[in-house]
Formats: sequence, C-alpha cells, structure tokens
Amino acid sequence: MLSYAHGPRTALLETTIGEQLRETARRFPDHLALVSRHQGRRLSWRELDAEVDEWAGGLAGMGLHAGDRVGIWSTNCVEWVLLQLASARAGLVLVNVNPAYRSHELGFVLRKSRMKALFLWERDARANYREILGQAVSEDIRVTSVYFGAGFGWNRMGEVRRQGGPNDVVNIQYTSGTTGSPKGVLLTHRNILNNGLLIGRQVNISEIDRICVPVPLYHCFGCVIGVMTAVVYGCAIVLPSWSFDARAVLEAVDRERATVIFGVPTMFIAELEHPDFAAFDVSSLRTGMMAGAPCPIEVMRRVVDQMHARQMTIGYGQTESSPAITMCAADDPLEVRVSTVGAALPETEVKIVDPASGETTPAGVQGELCTRGYLVMKGYDGEEEATRRAVDPEGWLHTGDLAVMREDGNFKITGRAKDMIIRGGENIYPREIEEFLYTHPKIADVQVVGLPDARLGECVAAWIRLKSGESLDEPELRAWCQGRIAHFKVPQHIRFVEEFPMTVTGKIQKYRIRQAEIERLGLEQAARIETA
Repeated sequence: MLSYAHGPRTALLETTIGEQLRETARRFPDHLALVSRHQGRRLSWRELDAEVDEWAGGLAGMGLHAGDRVGIWSTNCVEWVLLQLASARAGLVLVNVNPAYRSHELGFVLRKSRMKALFLWERDARANYREILGQAVSEDIRVTSVYFGAGFGWNRMGEVRRQGGPNDVVNIQYTSGTTGSPKGVLLTHRNILNNGLLIGRQVNISEIDRICVPVPLYHCFGCVIGVMTAVVYGCAIVLPSWSFDARAVLEAVDRERATVIFGVPTMFIAELEHPDFAAFDVSSLRTGMMAGAPCPIEVMRRVVDQMHARQMTIGYGQTESSPAITMCAADDPLEVRVSTVGAALPETEVKIVDPASGETTPAGVQGELCTRGYLVMKGYDGEEEATRRAVDPEGWLHTGDLAVMREDGNFKITGRAKDMIIRGGENIYPREIEEFLYTHPKIADVQVVGLPDARLGECVAAWIRLKSGESLDEPELRAWCQGRIAHFKVPQHIRFVEEFPMTVTGKIQKYRIRQAEIERLGLEQAARIETA
C-alpha cells in the first residue's frame, strides 16, 4: 500500500463569495450571523447582507475597480468581516495585514501588494497604527488610508456590478512559507469557499450552530475556517474580543451558548488553565477544530473532557492550501482525533513522497506531504520561480512538512521543513529574522532556530556574533527590535557567541545550536511533548 489518498468525491461550490452570501441571507434571513461582543454588535444574515451591499457600494465610490487590491490592518471586529465580504462582492482583492506588523514589515507588504487602499483603526491597546503607517510609507508607496471609528463613512456610493467568477483571486495572505521572505499567497473564491464547505461537513455544521472564533481574522484560520464556514452554512460567528483573551472566550461560549470553538493549542491551554475556568458554563460546546501548530495529545484530551467538546477535531494545512488539507471527522474514534491530523478532506489528493527521489513512499514510511486539488493556491503574487518550487508541473503542492500515512488512511505530522518555526500558530522563517538582525550595526553574524516551548509549541532563539570590538546586551537588542518587527519574531532567547558549530566544509549546523540551547535552558521535557 502506497502513501496516497483521495478524499471522498463530492459536489463543490462553483460560485463567488458574494453570491453565496446572498443565497445564505435568502435562506436564513433572521438567523444570527455575526456577534462582536467587544463592540456590542449583532447582525442577522439579512442585516449583514445589506451592510455588505452598502460597503461594496462605498468601495466602488472610492474609484476602486475589479482586481484592485485593498488591505485591512486590524484585529478582530465587525468591520473586518464586512470588508472581507464587501471586497469580494465588489470584485476586489483583500490583502490581509498582520496587526503585529511594524514599520519594517508593513512597508514590505504595502510595496509588494500594490494595494490602493488600506483600512485600519488609528490605534488600539497594543499599537498606534497611524504612527507606524507614517513610518512605513515612502515615496514609492501610494496608498489611501481609511480609518475606522468615529467619523468613518462612505463619501459617495458607486454602482456594484457582478464581477468575475469563482476562479478569480479574492484574497492575498502573506506567509513566510518554506522558501524565505514573506510571499503573497493568491487565493480564489473557489479555494476558500469550498474549504469552508468541507471543513463544516467534517464537524456537521448547520445553521443552528454558533462558532466561537478567537483566532485572528487576518489568518486563514479566522477568515476562511471561521468566516467562510459560516457563510456557507448560515451559522453564527461569535467574536469574543479584539485579540485573544482566554477569559473573553470562556465568557463568549457561556453567554452565547457557542456549540463550536476554533483555536491553536496555546489558546486552548490558556482557556483550560484560566483561574476562572470553572466559573463558566461551557457545556454547550459540541465540536471544534484545533490546528495552526502541532497539537499536544494531552491538551486535546483535556479539551474533549473538560470543555465538553466531545467531537473535537484536529486539522492540518497551510495558507497555500486554503488552508485545510486533512482533518478528523467529528465521529472518528477518540484515538484518531487525538493522535492524528485525520484523513484527506473530500476532493483532496494527498501523498507522501521521498524528498530525495520524489517517489511515493509505502504507507508508514516518512516523507514530504504533498496535496493536489481545488485547494491549491493560484500561486505566489509576482513570484513565478517560488511558485514553481512550491507547485510542481502536475499540480502537486509540496508542503515542506514531513508526515506518515497510516494503514487506515489517517496522517501524522512528524516534522517540518527543517528551519520553519511555528510559534503559537504564527509561521516564522528564521532567514527573515536573520536578515533583519543583520541590519544592526554591531552584529556580524546571526543564526536563528526554533526551540520547544510547552505553551507556544515553539519559540525563537538567536545566536549572535558581534563585530570586533563591539558590545551589545539583550535589553539593548530587544529595545532595538521593538517597533521594527512583530513581537512574535523578537527572539525569546538570545546568546552572544564567538563562533557557530560548523561542518568541515563550513556549513553551520543549526541542529547543534538547537540542541545546545535545549540543554542549557533545560527544555528536554518540552522537547518530548508528543503531538499529532
């Protein structure tokens, strides 16, 4: 038996997001569609559809045309969802901007995406976005900034005509991927609508469900698995807070009687360990999905037992695959749901190949996981060579992740592209941080690795060699990083060294750096945590 699987055959949606929203609003006009607890807003599907029409007209009134890019730089809010759906209805391409980005990263995305407008809040508890935008904008960047909040409104309305079709790009999400600096992943209506369709089917979603979505909307987990699933099935989206807050999640589940909950492992750990956990009634939970980072088996068991999510599932994917590739089903045996990432989703091909030969491996033999089907991205924006490296001539997306296919068709992730770090659901590519740290005038050389972390899955560590005669300490370096790169990319562990471990040919041995830090910091136990 070879490590190849084709998920069940099923009919896919051949429509656009705007059309699907219209159909859902027609079927369930008075059902609850969207709750933003921190904003005190509640919209039915009829109300949501009407507001999306207004926003689409406002975008057209700004002079934006089909195919133009518009960005959103915000934490979770009603406005995020409205802009996502309105830009799709108007034939525009939404560019997701991570709220943790600072001037260095924001400038890169503004320049690379060629967005014509950026929607944002002036500031929040974590950042002054107006100030950061001012630092990021240069002469070669031309973007109209539109601020939410008091005074926000549409100056004029334009006519919105039916634009394009299911295979048009509707969303660009930046990811470090497996090949270096951030790349814009081009996703179509067909990609993300159908991923929402198939994920919902795995956990038996219907219009009576309420999905608690504490994951960030700028990430595929939020704007696809959260929003698109609801748009397809007519269930409600519950946003607990601007950004993740464990207590707000527990309160939202309690007060809104949420039946479904999504999250990365660190979120579930924070919820389970919150001192007020027992004060909230979470018995309404039925199912959900844990994904975005390696999922510790014991955490999964606790969610099933203590959060009453008896049909909790694990999924696996990446931005380039819209994102879900494999997923457990809600009625799978508990052993499957806690120790694997499930089987190939419907209309999805998965195979495990030998990285050296490219041949499909026998079942039970580790190799690189590849996938093919409707879910594969259209490509990286303006990156033809990188696209060719990621998607082969036969249409297989090479994930860079190592996996094993069991005899029962379920998959277990056994490793990743050797340098990738996943910290609390955030993909971090060491080269990007290294190149940034190289710009410090006192640094001669730097090597960044991921270390095991019991709470976040992994954290960032840096070994730094200074230029001759220079001195630098950790607080000074951290202060220099602040405001220049996202907080999750700032190394948690910093060590100043005279040299790096190398092979006789001069190749740096990052695995030895990692092992040395595990021993120095006493992380052996975290390194042994078993994940699916």
